[in-house]
Amino acid sequence: MEASLRLDIRTQIRSIVEPTIEAEGFRLIAVEISGDTGGDIVRLYCDGPNFGIDDCATISRAVSPLLDVEDPMNGAYRLEVSSPGIERPVQSPTDFERFIGYRAKLRLIPGPERRRYAGTLRGLDGDFILIEVDGVDYRVALSMLDWGHLVLDLDEFTRLQNNPFDNADLQGAQS
Repeated sequence: MEASLRLDIRTQIRSIVEPTIEAEGFRLIAVEISGDTGGDIVRLYCDGPNFGIDDCATISRAVSPLLDVEDPMNGAYRLEVSSPGIERPVQSPTDFERFIGYRAKLRLIPGPERRRYAGTLRGLDGDFILIEVDGVDYRVALSMLDWGHLVLDLDEFTRLQNNPFDNADLQGAQS
């Protein structure tokens, strides 16, 4: 699937499912669209207090009918709901502000000369992600982001697991 189409569909899916996920008491972290030999996969990364497998099932049951009605994908797909894990995705403007000081890897859609960045998040400037790579600051268009994830050590991951919605505790990772 072409990258720009994937971004459009990802945005569409987010707008369809996010209100329901929030109404269930959880937060939608990221929407990933990928595929394998079995077909397309729509993966929703969600989080919340004491988030577990039962929560994934609750979210799946709540959003599946919405996606059936809206049908944003072209053809069949599998819906998966997952916790963010240690390579926590970053996709929303809120997350780029929330995780200032954390290490991250970003991959852009085809087009820009440079498509990959690995460095420290510095927040947002309008519609641009700020990331420092080897002492050099870069401005990366949020609209060009194909995928991004944090590069956490075990202490950072544990802190996030214990406080999934607590922004104040997260600022301690700043370098």
